[in-house]
Amino acid sequence: MPFACRVCGGRSGTADAAGPGHWICTRCGWRLGDAFDSDLPRPVVAVVYYLRFGGRVKIGTSEQPRRRLAAIRHDEVLAFERGGRALEQQRHREFAAIREGGEWFTLDEALRAHIDALRAAASDPWLAYDRWLGEAFRNASS
Repeated sequence: MPFACRVCGGRSGTADAAGPGHWICTRCGWRLGDAFDSDLPRPVVAVVYYLRFGGRVKIGTSEQPRRRLAAIRHDEVLAFERGGRALEQQRHREFAAIREGGEWFTLDEALRAHIDALRAAASDPWLAYDRWLGEAFRNASS
């Protein structure tokens, strides 16, 4: 692509059926060059994130995961799940037996299986987030 995607910053794309010089971002699906309506608020995509630090996993939520995760010490971003506070609280209840404190949980087999299922649907959490963000922009623009 001649320049980075305005939605996700991706640099690779496929040719759009609209004709030569038209590109679709392969990360988020946004049509390169399309401008989103600046009068509309930027779409929000809330995610539940799973961060590994040693043998523990933090289950949290954010509407700005890049900014949030930059502020949390972790070894690895394991997965994202589309959803906000209600889904985060549901996961906290689901894994309450292995809670170590706050939002940190022991990485046991049940939690690992849940994370593996999320990764089977989207192996790259950031790619999944970019796709959800592109979808939110397209829905806001239509």
